[in-house]
Amino acid sequence: MRLLDTLLENNEKFVENKDYLNYQTSKTPDKKVLIVSCMDSRLTELTYKALGLKNGDIKQVKNAGAMITHPYGSTMRSILVAVYMLGVEEVIIMGHNDCGFGALKPEPILKEMHARGVSEEVINTLMHSGIDVVDWLQGFDSVEESVAENIKIVKQHPLMDKNVPVHGLVMDPGTGAVEVIHNDY
Repeated sequence: MRLLDTLLENNEKFVENKDYLNYQTSKTPDKKVLIVSCMDSRLTELTYKALGLKNGDIKQVKNAGAMITHPYGSTMRSILVAVYMLGVEEVIIMGHNDCGFGALKPEPILKEMHARGVSEEVINTLMHSGIDVVDWLQGFDSVEESVAENIKIVKQHPLMDKNVPVHGLVMDPGTGAVEVIHNDY
């Protein structure tokens, strides 16, 4: 059976058994916080367990490296919507140790893109259109510096409520231990 078929079969049983009743909550987070975190699969349940959270407690935005790559991109827009429309009163930028995005170099990704059929012409067209694909695919050297830079982007955003604390954390994906990079109280 293909993966999607298995997922859909599981979903059918979930709905049929009314398991969804265990997860019902409101659109606004009970803890009034949004966490920007990495999409690393090790953090999926670990974040909730390590911070004592349950379904409905937080809003969460996940992407590669817990990065805000553009002040007017989807991650920042999600933060602003959460603050102004969904009751979020605090923001946490949470990176993690041993982050694959931190070690990311653009050359291997570009090589893999070419191997899967993305032509050099497409890359060159993007580059000539003002999109620096190499820079866009570049990881970071220090998770702590990355978290600090992302905090700065949020705090300095002209549309951000200046009264909302923006904290910075780094989690150890092996133990769940959290280091405070920036406490904004």
